[in-house]
Amino acid sequence: MLRFTVQATDARARAGVMETAHGPIPTPAFMPVGTQATVKALSPEDLRATGATIVLSNTYHLYLRPGVDLIQRLGGLHRFMSWDGPILTDSGGFQVFSLGHLRQLSDDGVLFRSHIDGSEHRLTPELAVRCQEQLGSDIAMVLDHCPAYGESEEEMRAAVERTHRWAERSLQARQRSDQVLFGIVQGGWSAELRRQSASFLASLDFPGYAIGGVSVGEPKRMMYQVVDETAPRLPPDKPRYLMGVGSPEDLVRCIAMGIDLFDCALPTRVARNGSLFTRHGRVGVGNARFRDLDGPIEEGCDCYTCRSFSTAYLHHLFKARELLYYRLGTIHNLRFVLRLMEQAREAVLAGGFDAFADSFLDGYRSTNEETRLAQRLSRGSISGTRR
Repeated sequence: MLRFTVQATDARARAGVMETAHGPIPTPAFMPVGTQATVKALSPEDLRATGATIVLSNTYHLYLRPGVDLIQRLGGLHRFMSWDGPILTDSGGFQVFSLGHLRQLSDDGVLFRSHIDGSEHRLTPELAVRCQEQLGSDIAMVLDHCPAYGESEEEMRAAVERTHRWAERSLQARQRSDQVLFGIVQGGWSAELRRQSASFLASLDFPGYAIGGVSVGEPKRMMYQVVDETAPRLPPDKPRYLMGVGSPEDLVRCIAMGIDLFDCALPTRVARNGSLFTRHGRVGVGNARFRDLDGPIEEGCDCYTCRSFSTAYLHHLFKARELLYYRLGTIHNLRFVLRLMEQAREAVLAGGFDAFADSFLDGYRSTNEETRLAQRLSRGSISGTRR
């Protein structure tokens, strides 16, 4: 089940509520990434304390280990990971496509070899749906064909057409009435293909729609162009999900374009690497200037880390490679992003989103393009989540 209500709009920015079988999701919302049924370093109680209302897990990883049959026998994904809130599961298609020479693509599906043990598997639209139904997530995603950045117009068109055929097959394969299936718009960097994909998928009347195939190594301006072109063409009464985007500045800019839901491993990944969010941009907590700083990493932050520990202590933990750092850094970065979602929502409801966005973006120093792309490309697609 899913009921989505738009409560307020401010230009194109929206505030709403997604009602699911496991509780409401106020939007705009950000989903922490729990790829393997866990958000790295955090317990479910930690997640709740950061303000998380929904988490994302990845079907590819859970299919390979520990196996969806096992998770189903143990009561489903919610019980398995002891999370009683909503869960969205990705189909795993992006991970399979990122395997390169380890996979073979056809209209039927994808034949691939596990990155864990080399075993051979075939993923089809029907299997992706069945696995997600076994997991019991609240929101499932169709299997789609995500073209790589730099592919030709002909290759992007073929990926769109295959995505559309697979979307139809996915809808026909559905069996659970308590789980909803989202379609995924593809089209690469072609405005015309994006328009065609949005129009076709809207005609299938999915309960919600995602924009896929962005944040895969392209310049930010191209990502913004795709979102700006696609979002207005999706049904206004359905939730809009932008896959794989999680930089604070990107979140604010894309909320302004009408996006309701986001996910990305970036906040947790950069935290583990010593990079923490502040209202002025990211800072490296391992920097020598933080060695004796007796104050929180972000003045006014209400997260457990900032309320309880000095920056000097975080610096020490990070330099000493103590495990506690990974928990405290992750808590801070997730709370920063989730608080940003809360503030954006309040601004839309109050009719002051433009002023909020301008104020935030004026004070936030974005990571430079070269560093951003290097960080994304160095992570490896299999270990990451999506687009």
